[in-house]
Amino acid sequence: MSKRFQKRVEDFTCEHCGEHVTGDGYTNHCTKCLWSKHVDINPGDRTNTCGGLMKPTGTEGTVSAYFVLHECARCGARGRNIFGKNDNVEALLNIAKRGAEGIEKRAK
Repeated sequence: MSKRFQKRVEDFTCEHCGEHVTGDGYTNHCTKCLWSKHVDINPGDRTNTCGGLMKPTGTEGTVSAYFVLHECARCGARGRNIFGKNDNVEALLNIAKRGAEGIEKRAK
C-alpha cells in the first residue's frame, strides 16, 4: 500500500494563467490564480491520468487554516487544498465573494 501523502518538490507553469510556480513540496495549485491540475489520487502520487484543470470554486475556513475548493473541468472530481503562505489573498477573496453572491442569488 502506498503512503497517503508523498512530498514532491516540483516547479511548474500554470496551464490556466501561465504563472511560473516554485514548488515547496506541498504546492499543488498556482499561487497566483489558485487553479490546479488533476494529477493525484493521493496527494503527491501523480497517478491520476485525468490531467484536467481544476477550477477554484469556493473556499472553506477552520480555526487554523483556509482551503480552496476545486472542481475538475474534465471529469467533475472535487477536492480541497490548503491555502498556502505564498498564495494570492486577493484571488482567495474573489473566490469567496463569488460563492457568497451565488448563495445570495439562490436565496432570492
